[in-house]
Amino acid sequence: MVRTYKEALAWIHGRLRLGIKPGLERMEWMMEKLGHPERRVRAIHVAGTNGKGSTVSYLRHILQAAGYSVGTFTSPYVEKFNERISVNGRPIRDKEIVELVRAIQPLAEELETTELGAPTEFEVITAMMFYYFGKKNIQDVVIIEAGLGGRFDSTNVIYPILSIITNIGYDHMNILGETLEKIALEKAGIIKSGVPVITAVNQPEAWAVIAGKAKSLKAKTYRLGEDFSIVQHEANEDGERFSVETVFSQYPDLNITMFGAHQVQNAAVAVMAADYLRMCYSFLIEKEHIYEGLEKAKWIGRFERISNKPLIIIDGAHNAEGIRSLVDTVRLHYPNKDVHVLFAALADKPLEQMIPPLAGIAKTITFTSFDFPRAASAEQLAALCDHPDKACITDWERWLKEKRKQKRSDDLFLITGSLYFIAEVRKLLL
Repeated sequence: MVRTYKEALAWIHGRLRLGIKPGLERMEWMMEKLGHPERRVRAIHVAGTNGKGSTVSYLRHILQAAGYSVGTFTSPYVEKFNERISVNGRPIRDKEIVELVRAIQPLAEELETTELGAPTEFEVITAMMFYYFGKKNIQDVVIIEAGLGGRFDSTNVIYPILSIITNIGYDHMNILGETLEKIALEKAGIIKSGVPVITAVNQPEAWAVIAGKAKSLKAKTYRLGEDFSIVQHEANEDGERFSVETVFSQYPDLNITMFGAHQVQNAAVAVMAADYLRMCYSFLIEKEHIYEGLEKAKWIGRFERISNKPLIIIDGAHNAEGIRSLVDTVRLHYPNKDVHVLFAALADKPLEQMIPPLAGIAKTITFTSFDFPRAASAEQLAALCDHPDKACITDWERWLKEKRKQKRSDDLFLITGSLYFIAEVRKLLL
């Protein structure tokens, strides 16, 4: 039995060796043994390829502004593991992590002796979350981010009050499938009978899958561009200004401090979700709560400005869609800057689709690697790039320290790629 926080984390992370095991049987077994804590959680379930974390943050801040206590379950973490289970944005305490592991560890060991086999790292973390929010610290509402896909994701044992599918893109194709239809089918797996679905999915083939699934389950859909819309969007120095029209109300001149058209979409989804909760579940959400919540919302590691002199921005754009959104945001907000890119990524990502768009906005592009089992080498990354001013480095910390000394107002240092890499960079810079 674990005694310390360090031992608890070691036990959790030690389960990484088990890899990914799609399926809900092990989660259902653990939930039954725990007395079904997931049934006591008033949940909003969020799936999608990109934008889940930002959407969770927008919606959480709106609900908090309205006076609700909000639990969240997100991944991966950036600064500390405890972030994954948070209350009103505050990660749970080290002591609570130890208590949760003590509750789940005996079950994991018992489960390992059955024909179902040992639960994975993500499964035990999910079980910890359900036990915490269902037994130890019940919240007004808990916003739960799916880990991978949706249909067989370990979070999918809940029956939520609302389902959100942010978007569909090409990521984790080795597990979810190689077409948008197959990926959409996995994401649509979170849709439950009679539970409304809010989405920003725009590809016709992906939408057809989601709409078909929702129709078969009599789940009402609210789609961005069809049932609610963004109007009058303009970028400014501090973020984005835009208006949203939903089937219930109008919200002119909203402001967010996260950058990019993709963040406007994420915010619009959160506004639609809040409006639905207000109209159909009697949540006491006023218009001023929506304005206040959106403006306060932040999501670390996503187009985050770490320094102004020199201008340093970090962004965990870890797939092709994320890179395209990042490139569009740089062009929109910093069209006249000399962009110097530092890039590191995992080898199993679609790198041949990610690197060329970055090279297209870069004056210089530098590749590196970091201490992670699936990290690509700098040389692997550089081989996919034909930029005339590209370089490979091993000591990215030294590179950052040198760049921080530069004060040219025309320079923008853009550090991007794997979220695991961004977490290390952020720790060093702050």
